[in-house]
Amino acid sequence: MSKKVKALALPYGLWMIAFTLAPMALMAIYAMRSSQGQAWTFKNFANFFSPLYMKVLWESVYIAIITTAISLAIGYPAAYFISVLPRKQRDIFLVLSILPMWMNFLLRTYSWMNILGRNGLINKMLSAIGIGPVSILYTRGAVYLGMLYNFLPFMIYPIYAVLIKISPSYLEAAKDLGASSWSAFWKITMPLSMPGVITGISMVFMPAVSTFVIPELLEGGHTMYIGNLIQHQFLQKGDWNFGSAISMILMAFVLLSMMVLNKFDTSGSKEDALW
Repeated sequence: MSKKVKALALPYGLWMIAFTLAPMALMAIYAMRSSQGQAWTFKNFANFFSPLYMKVLWESVYIAIITTAISLAIGYPAAYFISVLPRKQRDIFLVLSILPMWMNFLLRTYSWMNILGRNGLINKMLSAIGIGPVSILYTRGAVYLGMLYNFLPFMIYPIYAVLIKISPSYLEAAKDLGASSWSAFWKITMPLSMPGVITGISMVFMPAVSTFVIPELLEGGHTMYIGNLIQHQFLQKGDWNFGSAISMILMAFVLLSMMVLNKFDTSGSKEDALW
């Protein structure tokens, strides 16, 4: 590596040390110290593996899996639809899909409280047709809606970025060889789009499993999730040691999940296999 390249990489290296490695090291130190800070211990990690906290982890994983699955079911067709539009229409739909992201995350979530409330927009519409009002806010369904609204663009954009790069000549060749549009999609478009699918799943699952703002506001804290548990340890109980241990465990779980997802990403040989 040349000196010029090293010099260009220096700001990024300093950024990683200051804002990634140093906080992680500090968190690891807190996690392996007793609450009195006088002895090294793994007790904070061991305390997490109790039925109570494992249930909290399972609830978080469960809601993240459901959110990711629904995001994929909605996001893939949306990304495919956008990718086949003419250029001008495609740009309009891309802007519309990212428009909510221009607003602060907390404000977006607060807006759903007004929409889903008993006197909110949805209940007013339901009341107009003689159905409402119904209880939507402070339910699990409200959490799913909030997560989908906030995380769906993270599914759409990676898939769209891959779909737009697939050469139309592949599909034309498949149709010349007698393949139907449906068959060409499943045998060519879908395999070649898997890198975007894997990336989208990762980008939705990771924030969904660790979020605490959305459940806190839209479910009213009725269910404890891993993100809320970490927040509770740091801000309410003041137990930074146990909170750091939970954070380390969650980070290890997310990294393990990413490794498992990468095992399904065989995109390196997909394009070669077409030939």
